Amino acid sequence: MIERLELTKKRYDEINELLQSSEVLSDLNKSKELSIELSSLEDTVNCYMEYKKVLSDLEEANEMLKDKELAEFASEEITELESKKAKLENDLELLLIPKDKNDLKNVLMEIRGAAGGDEGNIFAGDLFRMYEKYALKNGFQVEVLNALEGASGGYTLIEFMIKGKNAYSKLKYESGSHRVQRVPVTEANGRIQTSTATVLVMPEADSIDVDINENDIRVDIYRSSGAGGQHVNTTDSAVRMTHIPTGIVVTCQNERSQIKNRERAFQILKSRVYDYMIKKEEEETGAIRKSKIGTGDRSEKIRTYNYPQNRVTDHRIGFTTKQLDRVMEGELEPIIEALIIEDGKRKLEVESES
Repeated sequence: MIERLELTKKRYDEINELLQSSEVLSDLNKSKELSIELSSLEDTVNCYMEYKKVLSDLEEANEMLKDKELAEFASEEITELESKKAKLENDLELLLIPKDKNDLKNVLMEIRGAAGGDEGNIFAGDLFRMYEKYALKNGFQVEVLNALEGASGGYTLIEFMIKGKNAYSKLKYESGSHRVQRVPVTEANGRIQTSTATVLVMPEADSIDVDINENDIRVDIYRSSGAGGQHVNTTDSAVRMTHIPTGIVVTCQNERSQIKNRERAFQILKSRVYDYMIKKEEEETGAIRKSKIGTGDRSEKIRTYNYPQNRVTDHRIGFTTKQLDRVMEGELEPIIEALIIEDGKRKLEVESES
């Protein structure tokens, strides 16, 4: 482990030097690429430096044991330092697990009302507000890119960006089918109904990740419309973009300006194409390992929100909390932390087997 940590520290120092060189400073893409790599190594290096300090302090404390007057104090110090050393070693093991290169990125999320008609759309709206509150609690920014409101509330579709360092590392486990069990506001007889909404999470793509040829995109312009005839524009400003090689289709009609809708549609399209490329590469190289939590597919049933029992269950890791009310207010951290810890355990098992 120490050898790997020394190599990580060496690479960290090397990148710091490279970022000061005129050659890198004049190359924006290279500078950005190295800055991202530096940021991904920072936590590991800081933890390693703290670990080295603890080892040095332990050596000094053991020397103090030889002095009768200081022995009692040194013994207490050693007990505390040994505990800290064990924790840091555990942290370093997790930090040395190969990281997802997209962990530091912003997140593009899409939520769709699925089974359950109006109630599915209403639940999609509840999920959006849950993620929005979670994002704001973590100092992230939320930007809605495209939204189609449901006739009775919520959304048939909402696409939004969550911006902030490590946003993708926190939210990448959310893709899948989310199921709600409750009495819908539209239910006159008070019967519990099960409805679903699907969530898709993608890392934001930039020019380094994917270069889309304009000739590969077909753009259609049409007149936008909203639920119940609301928000109907009098001009053709809605945009539909089709990426011909992959068949991926993106629409955007939120802005009154066709130019703004084009920009947002292209932003979504880039991330969708990048996500498509990642999944294709994983399939071709067999990179989907047994350590992975879930498939990341929109159709996979991942979580149930049971309102009568105030319970949330994540089926992939068997995690349950009876604080649904708090979860819906954006307090997702216990679920996300449980997923991160389980992901780390599975990756450690794979690492130890290889």
